[in-house]
Amino acid sequence: MKTVCIDGYNLALARGTGIATYGRSLLEAGKTLGLRTEAVFGPPFPRSLSNLVNETNLIGSAPASPKRSFFYKARRRLEKHLGSYGAKVWPVEITGEVLWPEARGGMPAVDALWAGDNLFHRAGRTFRDHGRPTPLKFDANSNRPKPDIMHWTTPLALHAPGCANIYTIHDLIPLKAPHTTVTDREAFIALHKHVARHADQIAVVSEATRQDVISLLGVAPERVTNTYQTLSISAAYTSRPSAEVASNLESVFALGWKDYFIHFGAIEPKKNLGRIVEAYLASGSKRPLVIVGGRGWLQEDETALLKQTLAADSGRRQRIRVYDYLTQSSLVDLIRGARALLFPSLYEGFGLPVLEAMALGTAVLTSRSGALPEVAGDAAITVEAENVDAIKMGVRALDADDDLVGSLTQRGTLQASKFSAAAYAERLQELYSKLQ
Repeated sequence: MKTVCIDGYNLALARGTGIATYGRSLLEAGKTLGLRTEAVFGPPFPRSLSNLVNETNLIGSAPASPKRSFFYKARRRLEKHLGSYGAKVWPVEITGEVLWPEARGGMPAVDALWAGDNLFHRAGRTFRDHGRPTPLKFDANSNRPKPDIMHWTTPLALHAPGCANIYTIHDLIPLKAPHTTVTDREAFIALHKHVARHADQIAVVSEATRQDVISLLGVAPERVTNTYQTLSISAAYTSRPSAEVASNLESVFALGWKDYFIHFGAIEPKKNLGRIVEAYLASGSKRPLVIVGGRGWLQEDETALLKQTLAADSGRRQRIRVYDYLTQSSLVDLIRGARALLFPSLYEGFGLPVLEAMALGTAVLTSRSGALPEVAGDAAITVEAENVDAIKMGVRALDADDDLVGSLTQRGTLQASKFSAAAYAERLQELYSKLQ
């Protein structure tokens, strides 16, 4: 049985991300393909003599930083300079006793775990200072062999000698739409070009990103494989009867079933929230707009009109409702109960919210930018992302036309099936077969 190992860089974050969802889907697909699955984490803790402590350290919060001693600082400086010679990771046995937080999706579908002290931070620092990646050294003293495939879920300054190294590039937005990010573009392109040169294969999540990787990074087409993405939503949330979900929405959020619009995702410029709010207000719709998203970066301009509207409109039944963060259970309920998702993003490497909404039986309004037309197909209202009037007219149509909403919902369910777990596993198998 072959073994595939992924990085736990995003899996360990306190709040879920699209790449964390991607990583979980990757592991689940690996199981479907009959592979042994593993993940390597980089907790901010040294190795303990206790396996249980090592396991809890993978997901436990780091304590407040004490005053660092001279010897600690000297060690970190030495690690930075020696990083290009390798970073050792040790095996962590799964006890079954540690509760992984639901907010992060619970325990990932792995057969085994590895850990390395500050692995990702140290590797990134070494690459920034010396321009060299850090070789990953699996503990040779353990009885566990190194993986056959190391599938990095995002470009990282690491590689695993003796393994086939695949890197997933989700988008090149800092190069395609630099005004929407605060990324250090010099560092971004240096890392991505290094990955492009040395990866055994590059995985992407859309044809739009594939073409960007080929044209902007100069990668040969045969070395870039589009696997798309799939969903990773617990059946416990999706199988609840509609009547139960409707009751929860009324009790918890004072919202009616299919009687509000929703937008979800991090609040950042590429999500186009400023124009969404402007278009929604101009549409004259009386249905509430629910916004679920943690504050991102460069978001002051995006939220200026929103803040003014919220200040002028208070009360339990206010026109716009904003939630910084919700459990997956509540978010799934809100998506299922919404009349439509409003997601006319400026650019997306994939656009997971569109797929999630369609799969959960909710109509979609999105844009014609980036990969969004690939995901939406003919199952959504599509508009130019920067055209507020077009977004407004789309909202009005969704607000007034029940037949349109019903048609989009039916077509969305069919479109979402093209990104099923089975279809994703087949595309992943095609990628892995190229390494043989």
